[in-house]
Amino acid sequence: MDKKTIKKAFEAVDAKLDAALNLLVGGGAAMLLGHGIPLSTHDVDGLPLDSKISAAKFDVIAKEVAKDLGISAQWYNDYFNSFTYTLPADFRDRLKEVYRGKKLVVKVLGAEDLLIMKCMAGREKDIGHARALIRRGANLQMVERHLEELARKGIVRAKDAVLFLEDLMMEIEDA
Repeated sequence: MDKKTIKKAFEAVDAKLDAALNLLVGGGAAMLLGHGIPLSTHDVDGLPLDSKISAAKFDVIAKEVAKDLGISAQWYNDYFNSFTYTLPADFRDRLKEVYRGKKLVVKVLGAEDLLIMKCMAGREKDIGHARALIRRGANLQMVERHLEELARKGIVRAKDAVLFLEDLMMEIEDA
């Protein structure tokens, strides 16, 4: 999905809502919409926040939008919700609004929070994304402190995330 298709999907969602909805977006869509990182993504990783609309109801709306626009039925997924527990308590302070309709407001994670999630995932495809976030000025000290705190708490994959970030930081120093 490109930026134009995602925005059309948000407009279509907005038209179907019967109540206000704040949607949190992470992953590639957040990098594209909120941080100017040119990439294509298969889906929008999202999570309804502060809403009377449940995730299940939003999923039904998203599927209707997919049918209406002729896009993948999986254009939206809330799988990343499974990993939001790794975000700092103050992540909402860094959210960036990328869309405002009549009822739908879409905000994306800040660069630091996206970088934390990319480090926690630690996949090969996350390396380039993490580099791009670093080039866009993500606060590495804040990210490093948070990942180290997660590791001290024994959070699964946090030690690997610290090493992932350290490898990226060494690359930057060597460049």
